[in-house]
Amino acid sequence: MKATIASKINAMRDDYIAAVKRLVAIPSVYQEDDTDRPFGQPIDDCLTETLNLCQEMGFSVFKDSDGYYGYAEIGDGEQMIGVLGHLDVVPTGELSAWDSEPFVPEIRDGKLYGRGTQDDKGPTLAAIFAVKALIDSGVTLNKRIRFIFGTDEETLWRCIDRYLEKEEVPQCGFTPDASFPLIHAEKMLIQSWVHGPGDAEVQLDCGGALNAVPELAKYEGPLWEELVAKLDELGFDFTAEDAEVTVFGKAAHSAAADIKGVNAISRLCIALSELGVTHPAVHFVAEQVGEDANAREIFGPVEDVSGRLTFNVAQLNINEQSSKLGIDIRVPVTFSKEDFDNDILAVCEQYDLRYEEFDVLPSLYMPAESPVIQTLMAAYQEVSGDMESQPMTSGGATYARAIPNCVAYGAIFPGREKVEHMPNEYLIIDDMLKAMNVYANAIYQLQGVEL
Repeated sequence: MKATIASKINAMRDDYIAAVKRLVAIPSVYQEDDTDRPFGQPIDDCLTETLNLCQEMGFSVFKDSDGYYGYAEIGDGEQMIGVLGHLDVVPTGELSAWDSEPFVPEIRDGKLYGRGTQDDKGPTLAAIFAVKALIDSGVTLNKRIRFIFGTDEETLWRCIDRYLEKEEVPQCGFTPDASFPLIHAEKMLIQSWVHGPGDAEVQLDCGGALNAVPELAKYEGPLWEELVAKLDELGFDFTAEDAEVTVFGKAAHSAAADIKGVNAISRLCIALSELGVTHPAVHFVAEQVGEDANAREIFGPVEDVSGRLTFNVAQLNINEQSSKLGIDIRVPVTFSKEDFDNDILAVCEQYDLRYEEFDVLPSLYMPAESPVIQTLMAAYQEVSGDMESQPMTSGGATYARAIPNCVAYGAIFPGREKVEHMPNEYLIIDDMLKAMNVYANAIYQLQGVEL
């Protein structure tokens, strides 16, 4: 049977590539537009296209009448396995950093490039094709498999909240939105605004998505010549054209801000502060964060089994009337929310800044001994041959937190680069076929687990 399933998956290669291209071509970035769609027309278009694709593959489908979510289902039985994926993507960032158009998928050297290929359209489709391979191989499913499609994962999770209000909750599941073998602990996610006064002299509009390390920060104003000299002295990458200075960093997911990211906003604030700019938001970033994405000046060293606290300054806007910082913090599972609140409120008060929470997602911890994790690990090991890797922890926030007995499971294999939220995002086609075999094996084995 396993050989038959593997053969079916190999035969699906071209269809899978075509399906990924079909979804990646839709620029499903959150936007406020004049439609009645909650997250904008492109995201709604992507949801509709995904459901059309699933229906073509033999799944029954449902779309929420308000456009918050959809799902595709197959199989029989009272119990349900949920596979949770998201169709929204983060903005592309600076287009000049891409080697090809972000929403015109392109294959180069066995990789399919485009925004959403790795996060999360490609992996979600890999799981869908895995179930299709099971069905085509004659497997009878004694549990229903429901693919739940979120449309607001990169912002506030209003989609999954609406699903949980209105729909049946699976007994277990996984989200193909991280790495193999699996992630059984996720840090608390806190996204916040820090408000302050305006400034008639320094005006800034920097950053993008809260969950992405900003790769550039621009300044235009009377200090540009002094800023150029200071950036050069500090050894920071920048360009200057006329009175506009662009400071460069390195984009990364905010969960990996301390490992992969270089924060352009922080570097700009450090330079401006050293030039004597006294705006409290600039001073806050320069003095309390600087280039330390673990923010040890604010919180001290905070680390546990789930890793270190990360602190990403994602946005900085200053105009004549007001200022606003946007920050994204990933808090280790054993560090209390109360301790966090005390520390951040105290330091904001020092700078006469007002702290406001925007979104909070609690941490996740699922024991490695649970039957679901044991089953998923066995399925991964059997296909990959990797007997060394162990269940992992992460600073990322995935839909695994949304339902009981759920973890993040693939689709990136150990040793492979994670390029979500980055320019030139890609998936490795052969790896996705291998992931399909893992997912098919996992869903097959979960049929025998009492949930």
